[in-house]
Amino acid sequence: MPIYKAKGKKDGLQRYRVKVNYTDQHGEARQIERVAYGYDQAKAVERTLVIEVKEMPQTADITVKELYDRYVAAKKHEVRETTMSKAKQILNSHVLPYLEEKKLSKLNVQVLEDWKLKIEKKNLSLTMRKNIYTAFRTMLGYAIKMEYLSQNPLLKVGNFKDAYATKEKVDFYTADEFKKFKAIAFQEAAAHGFYEYNYAVFFSIAFYTGLRKGEIYALKWTDIEGNILHVCRSVAQQLKGDDRETPPKNQSSIRDLQIPEPLAVILKDHHARYASTNGFTDDWRICGGPQVLRNTTVTNRNKAYAKLAGIKAIRLHDFRHSHASLLANEGINIQEIARRLGHSKIEITWNTYSHLYPREEERAVSVLNKIK
Repeated sequence: MPIYKAKGKKDGLQRYRVKVNYTDQHGEARQIERVAYGYDQAKAVERTLVIEVKEMPQTADITVKELYDRYVAAKKHEVRETTMSKAKQILNSHVLPYLEEKKLSKLNVQVLEDWKLKIEKKNLSLTMRKNIYTAFRTMLGYAIKMEYLSQNPLLKVGNFKDAYATKEKVDFYTADEFKKFKAIAFQEAAAHGFYEYNYAVFFSIAFYTGLRKGEIYALKWTDIEGNILHVCRSVAQQLKGDDRETPPKNQSSIRDLQIPEPLAVILKDHHARYASTNGFTDDWRICGGPQVLRNTTVTNRNKAYAKLAGIKAIRLHDFRHSHASLLANEGINIQEIARRLGHSKIEITWNTYSHLYPREEERAVSVLNKIK
């Protein structure tokens, strides 16, 4: 447990490197290194590190449930509450019931293959099974970071697969279908009163901007500046207790979007309706005013409007697909579509919408056709 003098000083105190060597639970040599200023502080750091090494939990003493508790405690301040809530729900439903008492050191290929077979028998969708695998793999990744494990045993057994699975179909409205939907939505609003306009405006924002539903719920009139819409927050409704207003899904989701003219007209009219309401302030939600629209009601309106319009009903999230699909079919650069959707990686956008670029294929063939 040596203390080395290093180059540099701070406040007149010599810089030291404090190193503590130890052997981990797998028999591998490890070392912890810290920097201290002044010899007295270096000795104090050394004593702290010695205690830290002694108190390091051994893999054999940790069960999957104990790992889960530590993982949740460590991550609850690092990730969005909605993300953590989803992970906890998955782990509590599909991992802990089968493995909570199992020691990490006993998570071998056979144990994990048996666990996978039990999940397979639940007859869940392939997407759900993959989500379970990802949540479990991420938790075991935390175990590696904390040196409870030297490697992730789940990687050896691999993710869930379906030899007959086909790529999930992206459903969306064409421009003509949305025009029919929108006409009915505003017709219903005119017939049923002021508050009904919130739903017509909600679906208009979804189609013209591609925002996630939580981002639309969170929009306030203060988020509109000229012809720019600032997307800077989201609202989650599926957590225990009250609604949660959080930052958007990721850093890329904080974005500014130019408002298309048809939507600008809709928003202007909607603002005028709200401005005549007692107590109105621009800090109110664009859709809902002093309160947030409810998921169930929005879903019900979606189905009702589609039926009245005589068109297929699509999911709320498919309005986002509709926005992206319309732009892709018009040859808009995939990077701009990714920006508008707030995707963290362009690969996410490309994997979903690349097949909607038939014109690019035609252009490629036309180029090749000229070479004779």
